[in-house]
Amino acid sequence: MTISKHPTLASNSSASARLIAMTCFALFAFAANSLLCRLALKHTDIDAASFSVVRLVSGALVLGLMCLMRRSSTLTKGSWKGAAALFVYVFAFSFAYRHLETGTGALLLFGAVQLSMVLFGLFKGERMHTRAIVGFVLAMAGLVSLLLPGAAAPDPVSALTMLLSGLAWGIYSLLGKTVADPLATTTGNFLRSIPLVLVASLPFLSTLRWDALGVFYAVLSGALASGVGYAVWYVAVRHLAAFQAATVQLSVPILASLAGIVFLGESLSVRMVLASVAVLGGVALVLGSKRHG
Repeated sequence: MTISKHPTLASNSSASARLIAMTCFALFAFAANSLLCRLALKHTDIDAASFSVVRLVSGALVLGLMCLMRRSSTLTKGSWKGAAALFVYVFAFSFAYRHLETGTGALLLFGAVQLSMVLFGLFKGERMHTRAIVGFVLAMAGLVSLLLPGAAAPDPVSALTMLLSGLAWGIYSLLGKTVADPLATTTGNFLRSIPLVLVASLPFLSTLRWDALGVFYAVLSGALASGVGYAVWYVAVRHLAAFQAATVQLSVPILASLAGIVFLGESLSVRMVLASVAVLGGVALVLGSKRHG
């Protein structure tokens, strides 16, 4: 009787390991998007609208190729709701990062994400265990510490734009909890978002600017960090409660801030180190409290 349980325990352990690996990959992809967008808008000539177009088109192309290799249909997958949420997230994200630092933008983005997803989870009756509550409070305390005296106040218009982007991403993540085919659904959403971003870019035709390095950053953001990253996230998010999905994403501002330190020359402070420990430790507690149902 005891021996027969071993395959089940091994299977559960393997599934948990895959879930953690997919979640970590997705979180690093989200942080990479912040870094790539900030790099492109700060150090190249590409504009926000063009970055958004290239990001979504390249993401759709890569995902489409992946679906073709798997021989799965994408035309009937995804939804216009998902595409609209994806478009609003990407477009607002690009314009907000014109005047926001990497870490600040990611903090505002995922602050809005966690708020929308946690509130949705509570509305749906999800219960929080003590360990999860402690982890959530610890993670939030780490984030709040980044905004205490000493942190420069962000540009208000850009901050509001990024909050809108975060709300849209929260909606997109929640829509992903019910999909049966994450890759095909993500591909369908990306394909449907292309006409939306093209129409939205029309008012900026006179200011569109392209350069090779900017397009390269946008393609990396769209094809790898967005396309593949979001498909993986759609797999992982189905196995996380809304509260957990929101909280694990709180690690992204820390990852983005650290990337900004390495690639954009931002300074490393004691406060950043302590905040990173608090947020990542809180995320670990929340993941450890995962339960089904």
